[in-house]
Amino acid sequence: MKLWATALMASQLFVTSLAFAHGPTPQKIDEKVVIAAPIDKVWEKVSDFNGIADWHPMVESVTSPEEGTRVLKLKGKGEITDSLDEKDDAKHYLSYRLLEENIEAFPVSFYTVSIELSKANDGTEMSWKGRFYRADTGNFPPEQYNDESAVKAMEAFAKTGMASLKESLEGMK
Repeated sequence: MKLWATALMASQLFVTSLAFAHGPTPQKIDEKVVIAAPIDKVWEKVSDFNGIADWHPMVESVTSPEEGTRVLKLKGKGEITDSLDEKDDAKHYLSYRLLEENIEAFPVSFYTVSIELSKANDGTEMSWKGRFYRADTGNFPPEQYNDESAVKAMEAFAKTGMASLKESLEGMK
């Protein structure tokens, strides 16, 4: 009887540990800003897939090894590679994905980003949405590669870029 009870308890611990041990769950951001500039002026900047270094302060430089692909050199960090998925000039919509990760430079293992512009009362509303996974996709990631660090990095990249674009376009009036 004692052996049976021990086996039962061991199996319950095993099942319980499986319930808590799981891989990453998708994370997301959804940021918006209103820019006091005409939609065409904002789209001119945003739609230039390889021109992000001109308005995003976290991007030092961009190279394009082939059409629809860009390598971003992040300031003070390393490089990541993006691939353009869709660009619709009529809808003012752009989407891209992470093609080659570098978790030391940016703590995510994969992302997709969509940027969409729409007319707002006093200019243009810019929407920046991201769906992504943390850098370490194991069950127990270190702090610098967990969900929180991935969300923080994605939010900072979107917010910093939008704020800089807003400042530069509103200053051009």
